[in-house]
Amino acid sequence: MTIFRHELRQGRAALTVWTAALGSLLAACVFLFPEMKEQMDAVGSSFASMGSFTAAFGMDRLELGTLSGFYAVECGSILGLGGALFASLLGISALAKEERGRTAEFLLTHPVSRARVVTEKLAALLAQLTAADLIILGLALLAAALIGEDAPWKELLLLHGANYLLHVELGCVCFGLSACLRRGGAGPGMGLAAGMYFLDLLANMTDRAGFLKAVTPFGYCDGADILAAGALDTGRVALGALFACAGVGAAYGRYRRKDIR
Repeated sequence: MTIFRHELRQGRAALTVWTAALGSLLAACVFLFPEMKEQMDAVGSSFASMGSFTAAFGMDRLELGTLSGFYAVECGSILGLGGALFASLLGISALAKEERGRTAEFLLTHPVSRARVVTEKLAALLAQLTAADLIILGLALLAAALIGEDAPWKELLLLHGANYLLHVELGCVCFGLSACLRRGGAGPGMGLAAGMYFLDLLANMTDRAGFLKAVTPFGYCDGADILAAGALDTGRVALGALFACAGVGAAYGRYRRKDIR
């Protein structure tokens, strides 16, 4: 597990920065809720008349005066998009960085197979995503407990669970793309995450684009849908799992045959 440990050491600075940033933003939003909840009903009424903008973020279907509704809108976007960018950044650089940093010769001259390289790098990717999401969840739950509100534990766990699956899916898809790139770089991964986010906004704004919910992983992270159903959409989650598996399969297939310079 030498490669696995090396990946964790190499990525600990990014993990610390991203986790601290996202966790502190979520905690700050939760701490603001007691001061704002009295105004949320009036704000919700104003948002309800804003048409497509309101629908894009699901605010027409949520009660912003409740902690769960407030959290789904204010914190859901931070956790979803911020975590997706971090996961994509990790995935897109995982395999390509060996060529970009000219360390492939050193790595592949050791008695390790390419399949093992992919396996240990994938394990490191999943470990970092899991650690980040657990720490962020802990900070959010701690903040919810400290403000003295009755925390909707089930809803919060569902929202965080959906976003964890989103992060894993995007991380695995970008991991597969990483095996196809020679120079790597954050651009493709960050662009994919941002593109999927805006596809979800488009799907919320008009019924004609509703089919995009099956394409973007943000589709099963919609806070309004999760709170209304009290559960995740298993069909969309299963489709997301297929995309993640396809990304991992592409990484193994491509990297084992790749002419690494």
